[in-house]
Amino acid sequence: MPTPGDAKPSRPRGSYDTVSETAAVPGTLDAMRWLWTPAWIARHVAMVVLVVGFLGLGWWQISRAAAGNSLSWGYAVEWPIFAGFVVYVWWREVRLARRNAEGAAEPAADPADAPTVEPPPAATIGARPAVRRPVRVARVPVDGVPGDDTDLAAYNDYLSWLNANPGARPGDYPG
Repeated sequence: MPTPGDAKPSRPRGSYDTVSETAAVPGTLDAMRWLWTPAWIARHVAMVVLVVGFLGLGWWQISRAAAGNSLSWGYAVEWPIFAGFVVYVWWREVRLARRNAEGAAEPAADPADAPTVEPPPAATIGARPAVRRPVRVARVPVDGVPGDDTDLAAYNDYLSWLNANPGARPGDYPG
């Protein structure tokens, strides 16, 4: 049995592993530090409030159904389903944020080392179209004098004649 005056053998200073104490170990609270930002705390609180509220409303509907309100049996089933949906959405958002955090933590690959990959064909059967940013097109005025188009001028003359002769039929047009 050690006595209070006995000292533990000391380790040499060079063999001390500081990386294991500073790096985030997967599965620990330190690795999940990004879940404790103000935005995530608000999400956690909202999830807990909604789940407790929905389960409370389900319990209330069970008590109403037991008192003879048969419609409340349906609501008694619905409210816990809503609570489960809230938990599912919260869990999915945590997973998505964790994936994004892991992807951002990985160093960017050197483009020279990456193998060249041919782009996939534009249209493949059963493939979903890629969603891309909208393209802004600058409007450039058409070079030329308005009225150069003879077909357009003839059509405009026809429309003005129809406007001037409201009872006329299109076959009555003299032009």
